[in-house]
Amino acid sequence: MPPGVYYGMQDVWEKEGREQVNMEFLLPTGIYLSFPVARSDTIGMVWKHARSEPLFNVLSDPDAYVFTCINRTAEREELEDEQRRLCDVQPFMPVLRLVAREGDRVEKLINTQISLLLGKGLHEFDAQKNHEVAEFRTKMRSFCEEKAQDRQRLPWHQWMEYNFPCDLEPFSRAAQSGKSRSVKKIFINVKFEASEESFMLQLDPQDMPVVLMRSALKKKATVFRPVKQEKPEDYTLQVNGRWEFIYGKNPLCQFKPFPITEPIFSAFFQQQNTTSLWSIHEPFYIHLLQGSRVNADESMKLVVQAGLFHGSELLCKVVTSSEVSVCSDPVWDQKLAFEINLCDLPRMSRLCFALYGVLEKTKKQRSTKKKKKADCPLAWVNTMVFDYKDQLKTGEFLLSTWPSAPDDKGDLLNPMGTVERNPNIDSTAGLLIRFSNFRPHPLCYPPLEKVNNTQSVTYSPCLTDLTLIDVLPAYLLTTCTIHSRCGISHCCAQHQKLKEIVDNKNHTEFFEDEKELLWKLRGEVRAHYPESLSKLLLITKWNKHEDVAQMVCLLRKWPDLPALHALELLDYSFPDPHVRSFTIRCLRKLRDDELFQYLLQLVQVLKYESYLDCDLTTFLLERALSNKKIGHFLYWHLRSEMHVSSVSLRFGLILEAYCRGSIYHIKSLMKQNEALNKMKALNDFVKSGSQKSTSRSQITEDMKLCIKQDTYVEALSDTVSPLNPNIILSDICTEKCKFMDSKMKPLWLMYKNKWVQADTVGIIFKNGDDLRQDMLTLQMIQLMDILWKTEGLDLRMIPYGCLSTGNKTGVIEVVKSSDTIANIQRNNSNSAATAAFNKDALLNWLKSKNPGDKLDQAIEEFTLSCAGYCVATYVLGIGDRHSDNIMIRENGQLFHIDFGHFLGNFKAKFGINRERVPFILTYDFVHVIQQGRTNNSEKFERFRECCEQAYKILCRNGTLFVNLFALMRAAGLPELSSSKDIQYLKDSLALGKSEEEALKNFKVKFNEALRESWKTKVNWMVHTFAKDNR
Repeated sequence: MPPGVYYGMQDVWEKEGREQVNMEFLLPTGIYLSFPVARSDTIGMVWKHARSEPLFNVLSDPDAYVFTCINRTAEREELEDEQRRLCDVQPFMPVLRLVAREGDRVEKLINTQISLLLGKGLHEFDAQKNHEVAEFRTKMRSFCEEKAQDRQRLPWHQWMEYNFPCDLEPFSRAAQSGKSRSVKKIFINVKFEASEESFMLQLDPQDMPVVLMRSALKKKATVFRPVKQEKPEDYTLQVNGRWEFIYGKNPLCQFKPFPITEPIFSAFFQQQNTTSLWSIHEPFYIHLLQGSRVNADESMKLVVQAGLFHGSELLCKVVTSSEVSVCSDPVWDQKLAFEINLCDLPRMSRLCFALYGVLEKTKKQRSTKKKKKADCPLAWVNTMVFDYKDQLKTGEFLLSTWPSAPDDKGDLLNPMGTVERNPNIDSTAGLLIRFSNFRPHPLCYPPLEKVNNTQSVTYSPCLTDLTLIDVLPAYLLTTCTIHSRCGISHCCAQHQKLKEIVDNKNHTEFFEDEKELLWKLRGEVRAHYPESLSKLLLITKWNKHEDVAQMVCLLRKWPDLPALHALELLDYSFPDPHVRSFTIRCLRKLRDDELFQYLLQLVQVLKYESYLDCDLTTFLLERALSNKKIGHFLYWHLRSEMHVSSVSLRFGLILEAYCRGSIYHIKSLMKQNEALNKMKALNDFVKSGSQKSTSRSQITEDMKLCIKQDTYVEALSDTVSPLNPNIILSDICTEKCKFMDSKMKPLWLMYKNKWVQADTVGIIFKNGDDLRQDMLTLQMIQLMDILWKTEGLDLRMIPYGCLSTGNKTGVIEVVKSSDTIANIQRNNSNSAATAAFNKDALLNWLKSKNPGDKLDQAIEEFTLSCAGYCVATYVLGIGDRHSDNIMIRENGQLFHIDFGHFLGNFKAKFGINRERVPFILTYDFVHVIQQGRTNNSEKFERFRECCEQAYKILCRNGTLFVNLFALMRAAGLPELSSSKDIQYLKDSLALGKSEEEALKNFKVKFNEALRESWKTKVNWMVHTFAKDNR
């Protein structure tokens, strides 16, 4: 049993109904009271019960007091929010103490609410006693509260943009240039608030929202003849059934509905009497003192390895300690010297340690014994060489390590890992190190001004030197070019070689001569190939401060990059603060809808930041406080990983800052958390029944009875959907709720649409599955859909909503009116053995759902969506594509679900690969595409052309997909943890090849998928048979 959790009392609080609990109350007057209260009573209701008790009138006004209790984690908690129920507070014991209120009540209430939203108390941040944490909280609180005040002063239109940002379809280039084909008029049903009357209006798709409003008001004036003339600015357009509004200067066709202040300790760290690091040419070294709480086999010897890194680059040779015998507190007391001078340490130098055991192995070889040492990794830990104030660290540091996991690479050091210490200090090994005092006063990394001065004195007269290019006039540059080279041919050859290097998108490793050429022609790169900045940064010698100075100064005059190339620079390989500031400068030009598209990656790369206060954090908070939709998803992306020890401090501080800048959002987020907690309790109940072998029908009935209880109805109703803040989950439809067959028993919950009577909204709640890989895959499918639509190609994709909300918990959008291929085939066949080979099943099903003239449109929807998913699943390497993971809507749209395997990680059985085709294209799919006629090759060729066109568009944007996947390595997904995992994506997108070569390769894969489709059918048959015999 975990310490501080009293399960006996917890069982009482988790019971349902109005059951009463005998509570004891300690009053400030010295009076002791005991009386029964209902579990679901709020704190405020306790006051009402107390009025009938003796000596109640001795107390002052209730606002002068606050109840306190000892909570489940054995901490004292003030219950400022008197609307909370006792069953939600869950006191450790049924005892409440009433004490005189101290401090600002509003402040305490907000702190309590923020703590609930974070899943950890704000007092944990105070307990850190960390100057960096304290300064970050103060700065971010001031920043976010200032943003909140600015928001209060916004005019109406900008206020709408914050609260209800428009959800727009991508505009194709053809439409933008006026070349789009003529589109029919659209019909819009308009209804005025507080009126039962509605009007059907006919408008042009290119009309602006104001035209619709004028038409509606004109129609209203004709029918009702109002006394005064109404203006469009007196109204706004709301989408029926959603908190979504239509406004602004986009045409109607582009809207998706149509088709406490913390103390500052900085005085202690004033940077007076400091010395610039670049003036000290002495080797860097540290002292490894001892370890603590080391647990290893006694037959081993303990060794510590230390390396200095700048991003992924090793700055000098790795240093290894002496071997010592295993014990709980091993002592080394050893100096570890590195082959790098203090002046050459880059600002973001990271000191990485690995603790490992060495086991002496005896191996026989030709009748002689040969000893071989084997490394057994035990733990790792990283720390920065400079503190957050640019000063070289000095003194002793106790580093709490992270447990090592043996991997295929065999690398002991983990430079990509966090620089945070493991907070579980009682259960993890520790390393005590000492940074030396090289001078009697602090050593500071030089500021940017000093870097500029250094660059100017290290000026070298080469053609492409930045200073020469900036100073010499254009007519002199030509002369300089001719006379400063061995010849024009040599110059042309160099520039041709440079062009080959920068044009190769798959080029990330360089030979020495290529590195020298890139550095020599760095001015040329800036002038003509600015998007190749990442290549230049990779070959920069970060362990030479002269080169660093020149790179930083060059960067200051580098032209801004488009997001496609700027995103790459957020990878952990580019930690320099000037590079990251430049990157954020480029990303500030992103529109809100573009930023939202990359938000998942931007949150993940926060893990690469070495200090709390960074440009990326400020940028994300600024945009989240300017757009409520971005704020909503930023909250959930951060909140879903609060259980991860390595990021809980950073993410918790950012969440606190966001909440302080968005006080009015807190109530909605708390309601969503409450609903999710009830869903988890409901799911646990279902799992418990399944484990007891209770019948499915009985569990379903019991589940529905549970949902009908007051506490569940209240928690699950009238809440904003975590999947989409524009959707309200109003009244839960208990009779339509169920649980699904898969191992984790996901809940299928249906809600009424508050505004549209017959409409329902569904969500699937999962508890036990990691949804982050599904989120990433669906994000990529949505991005593909945007890119295709931008090129005028609408492939009718369904990137349904999916959101991770916690540790292996999350919600998924229900796609209504759809069924799996497996169910359709099974319902149209006599046995599981023949179902997978029934080629008429899909077409017959579509005919039954789309009678008459509707069938042609349904087949068109099927053809386009099938083409889109063929290309998408091939490029992403989606595995486990059985017939239960492919679905069809009644209107013909095909779509894939459950993305547990990607990047070519296909399932195998007994070492045999079960999936042997590049993507799913079976003959029953072809049968539908050809409208059931075997000689309808024209339809199939159009399908093939759609596939090829879609693939070419993705190849042209291949770098974007590779960059986004590379940034997601920080997420720690099992199938995406290293550069090797991304190689599949580079190959499938043919990076580094011409469009003709890429298309030729895709045609081979297309023919292979069609030719080998019988293997898919066999796999589907085996899957169906196995499922039916569970």
